Amino acid sequence: MRSVGCWAIGLVSAFLVSIGDPSTAIEVYPSHAQIQAALDRGTQAAAQHQPPEQWYARFGGRGHLDFSGFLVTKIGGVSVLATHMALRGLEPSAADIAQLVDTPTMLVSAMIFGDSPAFAAESYMVLDQGGRAIKPVTVRVDGQATRTTAWPESPKFSAKVVAAFKYAEFDPNAHTTITVFPAIGGEVRFAVDFGDIE
Repeated sequence: MRSVGCWAIGLVSAFLVSIGDPSTAIEVYPSHAQIQAALDRGTQAAAQHQPPEQWYARFGGRGHLDFSGFLVTKIGGVSVLATHMALRGLEPSAADIAQLVDTPTMLVSAMIFGDSPAFAAESYMVLDQGGRAIKPVTVRVDGQATRTTAWPESPKFSAKVVAAFKYAEFDPNAHTTITVFPAIGGEVRFAVDFGDIE
């Protein structure tokens, strides 16, 4: 049986699903053309019955019991919205699009594992860019974790930690380490290159 410390300490190698052109970075001020391209991608995905979640920029492992996560940028969010709406036979309104494009924060979600139902309570997340720590505006955590497929073996539970970071406070082009600190100790790190995400 492994403790959460054994599960949580160490660097998790990240492999990221890039959204769009890998030569671009996270777009803080998307142009009209970029927004339209994101809308078109979402509509085309819905026509092929593809899920909106494909537009998330994913990091970490791919297995059910792997530390992992995703982030949603402005461009990715527009494609997610367009896919959701098109699957219902609708189109996003100008107000919905403007709300996504004007949001001051980017959401980062991480899945962590432990052996007690409340192991994730009071967990925290930060971004590190070249030794500079960027703190989140908000952090939301699953107070009650969900049983994993490993139950009753370790890790018994999984939980999400979701943090919002101000675009104005991080470099959208930088190599970044996303670090999650479970309240019961240890840490989980994900290496992500923001320069590979649109």
